[in-house]
Amino acid sequence: MNEIGELLKTTRENSGVSLEEASTDLDIKPLILENIENGNIGCFKDIFALKDDLTNYAKYLGLDAKKIIDDFNDYLFEYTSKIPIDDIEKAIVEQKKEENKEAKERIVSPYTNSVRKTGKWLIVLYIVVAIIALLVVLWAVKLLTGNTSTTNMVSYIDR
Repeated sequence: MNEIGELLKTTRENSGVSLEEASTDLDIKPLILENIENGNIGCFKDIFALKDDLTNYAKYLGLDAKKIIDDFNDYLFEYTSKIPIDDIEKAIVEQKKEENKEAKERIVSPYTNSVRKTGKWLIVLYIVVAIIALLVVLWAVKLLTGNTSTTNMVSYIDR
């Protein structure tokens, strides 16, 4: 990363552009450009934003942006590939432990409780609605059949 930063700094200085002028033209904070030129990758939280800034800065200085990004990717690969696998596995285990711990400590209310309990109440609700619908249908059938017997009786008397 130091080589990339040095190339950018040398190119900027050779073209007679000040850091503030480049910052204004690119709409990038001078501190960010200074950190890029000094190779301070630890100052950046977002690698993708850093790549965008690198690309724009390289284009601004008339350098081959694709080559700069390829060199940066090579640097990142070499940097990250030096992390021992055991350390990566330990970090994954620790992360899972932390996630489990957070899940246990989470406050649960009746409204945000597990889906299983919500599913049970939903089944009970469906059963109650089905029973009510059945009772309404039986009541309607009884009313309909009750009226016909009354009508038959009245028509029998009129004759």
